[in-house]
Amino acid sequence: QVQLAESGGGLVQAGGSLRLSCAASGLALGRYDMTWFRQAPGKEREFVASISWSALTTYYTGSVKGRFTISRDNTKNTVFLQMNSLKPEDTAVYYCAASRSLTTSVNYDYRGQGVQVTVSS
Repeated sequence: QVQLAESGGGLVQAGGSLRLSCAASGLALGRYDMTWFRQAPGKEREFVASISWSALTTYYTGSVKGRFTISRDNTKNTVFLQMNSLKPEDTAVYYCAASRSLTTSVNYDYRGQGVQVTVSS
């Protein structure tokens, strides 16, 4: 059974940092391109960042460029999202997702249950 489990979310003040992790089980993460996306209350899901299986290619949505960094450790079957200089508008449930092709949209084969990130002003 494939599972993606996000962790590392929480409540942080504006300007603070969080590091999200996504641990995979039941699949070899190194065979998948990985994406983080988010969904705020009352809003549509939004692409945040993606990384190729080799980690050679990354993409970010414009609002997080220079603040967020996506990375992966295939030996640990884990993907990360380092979030710095957080803003209240970053508040959302964050999801990791696995897909067979690198994407800059919310398309995936598997996704996790999500983790809440709340940024207070």
